[in-house]
Amino acid sequence: MKKGKKYQEAAKLIEKGKLYDAKEALELLEKMPKANFDETVELHVKLGVDSKHAEQQVRGTVVLPNGTGKTLKVLVFAKGDKAKEAEEAGADFVGAEELTPKIEKENWFDYDVIVATPNMMGVVGRLGKILGPKGLMPNPKSGTVTMDVAKAIQEIKSGKVEYRLDKTNIIHLGFGKVSFGAEKLEENYRTVIDAIIKAKPAAAKGQYIRSVAIAKTMGPSIYINQK
Repeated sequence: MKKGKKYQEAAKLIEKGKLYDAKEALELLEKMPKANFDETVELHVKLGVDSKHAEQQVRGTVVLPNGTGKTLKVLVFAKGDKAKEAEEAGADFVGAEELTPKIEKENWFDYDVIVATPNMMGVVGRLGKILGPKGLMPNPKSGTVTMDVAKAIQEIKSGKVEYRLDKTNIIHLGFGKVSFGAEKLEENYRTVIDAIIKAKPAAAKGQYIRSVAIAKTMGPSIYINQK
């Protein structure tokens, strides 16, 4: 597929075969032709692990110091005091069993993240076939199955992102917007990379980080020298 004019102009700014340091790469990103919307800056990290083995999985969450540039809508499955706590903490939607037919029959997906208290997982679990493929299933590892719903909502709203390996052993995630500028993007980048390094499985052998690239939504990849 032929790339657009702006993409081609951006690609000319990248030195072939060069590994940039993070600051230099992010500054280069700013010099590239702008799209007519505030593009997301994406990170792609290839790891020297095998995601087919449970002991080599890499997954976790991290709160970005400068947020993601996107306000996420949060749905909370909770009852009683925990439902009240969720509403007070700023959840966009709060409910229990009465929400399941809305999701099942009305195809309701007007939210980005689901948080659930542990006692609601029986209800949420029945929606697994619908929520799972969309990446919406709450999970204790990502902090979305918890009794501390207020903390979970606060973290999500302030820029918490989840990182996880795909089947090709690559982590893909957005870590800010082009409008943030190189300095704030670099702070977010360092936070994510540090978290991924700390999450290195004990079973991982050889070189852990194989390659790191950043790109904006409509732009080419810039490879980073991540020692």
